[in-house]
Amino acid sequence: MTDSEKVFYRLPMRPVRVFLRSGAWLLAGIGVCVTGQWNIPVSHGVEPELAINGTYTAVSMGNWSKRNEVYFDERTVRSIWTIVSSCSDPQTCSGQVHSDQGWSAELTMQSNMWSVRRDVPDWVPCPDGTTYPGRQLFRFSPTAQGGRRVVGSPVLAGEDVTAGPAGACGVGQPLVIRMPFRLDKIS
Repeated sequence: MTDSEKVFYRLPMRPVRVFLRSGAWLLAGIGVCVTGQWNIPVSHGVEPELAINGTYTAVSMGNWSKRNEVYFDERTVRSIWTIVSSCSDPQTCSGQVHSDQGWSAELTMQSNMWSVRRDVPDWVPCPDGTTYPGRQLFRFSPTAQGGRRVVGSPVLAGEDVTAGPAGACGVGQPLVIRMPFRLDKIS
């Protein structure tokens, strides 16, 4: 048998050996998964600090706001929020927010991001004296130094987005104002 014939006969075996080795790893992985020998801890309880409760200073930072995606200086809005919430599992939390500005709204949590939605009456003033409502959305999560998400942090950060309806005041594009938002726990 010549050297070229030996190479020819060895070529088909290489894929078979690679396949068998891969199959061995696959079977070992299936065996570990079926027998549960990796001992990965699974938490079935709800962490008590996942829910947010207490009194917070809420700040929508107008000096960093954008109006229809263009930086535009808006008024900074400060208020006091009282929050009551609870979680039935790590993905399902809800509650209520009461603001010292006289409004209340439902609070929900999904994918570790809290959100509050509310309607703002007379938010878009028109030149003819009519007004249109706005829809405000606060989205925030527990945050530590450097912007990392940390469950149980007394500081929550995110954004405050308020949008008017398309076509308000005869303008096709809706007015959208986006501001950085922060909650600091008082008590």
